[in-house]
Parts: sequence; structure tokens; C-alpha cells
Amino acid sequence: MLPQTIVDSEQPLPVIELASSSNGRVSGKSWKLEKSATVRSQLPEGVKTKRWEDRMEKTKKQQAIKKLQTELKDEKQADFQRHVSQLHCCFLDLIRLSLHVTRRRQITLERKKAAEEKRRIEEAKATMGARKAARLRKRAGRSKTVNH
Repeated sequence: MLPQTIVDSEQPLPVIELASSSNGRVSGKSWKLEKSATVRSQLPEGVKTKRWEDRMEKTKKQQAIKKLQTELKDEKQADFQRHVSQLHCCFLDLIRLSLHVTRRRQITLERKKAAEEKRRIEEAKATMGARKAARLRKRAGRSKTVNH
């Protein structure tokens, strides 16, 4: 059983009126606020102003600002390109120098190989000459005494 509460008849209970909705439906939650349409406060400034001249003035200002920004951006890009081209020229000079050094090294190696080949051919000629001379001596004498 529920305990009985004593109610003073002198102090009436506060009555909370429920807000009726637009379509006749009433929420059973009295603590909820009635919802209303949102205020469109986030419109662009150009749309909020009523006068055409004001809007055109604002658009002209924005266009001037945008033009200045593009000019500054183009100038910065040109400086960057100039700097890159200078670096590119220096880099190309370094590449040419390294190619020159590698070309000189390659020429030196080719000369060394040619000299080695020439020396080897001379040695081969000498050995072949010695063998041929030995054969001729052998044919001439057919004896050890003549060969030596």
C-alpha cells in the first residue's frame, strides 16, 4: 500500500500548462520546450543586406582582394621558379662537371686497357718468336748440340 500524503487545501499545487504543438499533438513531457523554427542567422553578409548598392560594393571589395591575392601568389610563384631555375643551372653545372670527370676517368681506363693489350700482344709475339726460332733450330740441326 502507498503511503498517503497530506495535502494542504490552503496552498494549491502549481499547475504546469503544456505547450500545444502546431498540429494539435501535445507532448506528455512538460519539461520539454516547445520547438520553433530556426532563425537563419548564418546567411552570407551579401544576402542579409537589402540594398543592391551595398551588395555590389561588397562584391567589388571582395574581387579587389581576390585580385591582389592572385597577384601576390603569382609573384611568389615567379620568385620560386626563378630560384628553382638558378638551382637547376647549378645542378646542371655539377652534372656536367661530374660527367667530365667520369669521361676523363673512362678515357684513362681505356688507355690503360689499350696499353695492357699492347703489352700482352708483345709478350705473345716474343713467345711465338722464341718458339718459331726453336723449331727452326731443331729442323736445322736435329741434335741437342746444335739447338743449344
